[in-house]
Amino acid sequence: MENATIEILGKVRKDAPLVHNITNFVAMNTSANILLAVGASPVMAHSADEVGEMAAMAGALVLNIGTLDQSWLEAMICAGLAANEKGIPVVLDPVGAGATQFRTHAVEKIMSACRVSVVRGNVSEVLSLGAAEVQTRGVESSLGLSDAVAADLKALAYSKNCIMAVSGKEDCITDGDRVFRVANGHGLMTRVTGTGCGLSAVTAAFCAVAPDRLLEAAVAAFAFYGRCGELAATAFDRPGSFYTAFLDCLYSAGEAEITRGLKITEAAGVCPGAGGSG
Repeated sequence: MENATIEILGKVRKDAPLVHNITNFVAMNTSANILLAVGASPVMAHSADEVGEMAAMAGALVLNIGTLDQSWLEAMICAGLAANEKGIPVVLDPVGAGATQFRTHAVEKIMSACRVSVVRGNVSEVLSLGAAEVQTRGVESSLGLSDAVAADLKALAYSKNCIMAVSGKEDCITDGDRVFRVANGHGLMTRVTGTGCGLSAVTAAFCAVAPDRLLEAAVAAFAFYGRCGELAATAFDRPGSFYTAFLDCLYSAGEAEITRGLKITEAAGVCPGAGGSG
């Protein structure tokens, strides 16, 4: 996976894929800056009057429900259908799913109407897609990545026919068959608003240039993103300066400093541990 990470990152930096984001107000600026830093081209558009046309032009689509309302939900479904028609990867970030009925039902509607390539969230958000009893606290995970939870994620990926990509102290990415763990990341990433949403955007950028290798693309995005967090934290230990350094690392981190620190393992069946990146 180290070679795949460098290869896919190189394609993003070379091709500058257009990533259409229907994302929350809190994360718009952060996601755009993160995409620009990694080499992609962001566009933020959420009006139902244009999302279908915009999504059809993009290399990937991000649907982030962080500041959702009914009109945005309708626009997300419209954009998702347009992306599906063109075979464009769709990354869904179910922010706060499980916390309220509106959010949980919104995710259900999106996934019923559209073909989602990757679901990227924390463990309780993602598990809420398949278990009504799972509860969330804001956008923070209340569940760890035990063996049992990891097995549930694998089963959920299989049943939903998409990749489940869960971020936490240790990340878990599965397509329902193979299961990868990524241990890169730093705690300061949780001290900057929008870094989780930024990871969803970067995952979309990686999927845009490797649409036939979505599992590899998602794993590579998580590993690269977490590694850049580690590199930034070696220079700055406070959130404001860390964020600036993080953007710089996303922009300039080279092959040697990335690959020497990647912590990617493939699990035999589940991904044990306690659920890096944001």
